[in-house]
Amino acid sequence: MPDAQGGDNEHCFTVLSSNEASRAQELVLCSANQLKDIIQDLYELMVQTTSYGNVGQGVSSKDVLQNTVAHLHASLTQLHASASSPSATPIRVPPELIQYVDAGRNPDIYTREFVELARRGNQLMKGKKQAFGSFRDILAREMASALPEVKGDVENVVRETGGEVGKLYEPATGETGEA
Repeated sequence: MPDAQGGDNEHCFTVLSSNEASRAQELVLCSANQLKDIIQDLYELMVQTTSYGNVGQGVSSKDVLQNTVAHLHASLTQLHASASSPSATPIRVPPELIQYVDAGRNPDIYTREFVELARRGNQLMKGKKQAFGSFRDILAREMASALPEVKGDVENVVRETGGEVGKLYEPATGETGEA
């Protein structure tokens, strides 16, 4: 069905893409265009009702109004069909974001706070990973020196957990090597 600008939104139903993210984005754009068409139809309906009876040149106001209502009905039907289509990917909006908007707050604030929270969480995890890595290296060094018979197994564990075997036998930072 042509939109108010003479375009065609029928392709919105058959958007197929291998990439789910781009497919979802295309569906959102199609829905946005359909909503714009509906808003345009409502605007035209408002204009037709305010100027009802003032149409000249052989065209009756009733016919123009009926055509506008029919176009609005078709646009709404098309939007409903695309929204309830099995190929439509549901968009997951966090409930917290909806609460932000309902409370009249800027959704950009939610995004900024979310990014800051994720950054803090990442920094915390990085610190924990480094601490466990240091603990692994110290424990491995002590086990290899105290139990030489398991030295090969200790080195294998260090290697498999992302450590460097060569660093096991270097003095740790702050150690002088004297006993």
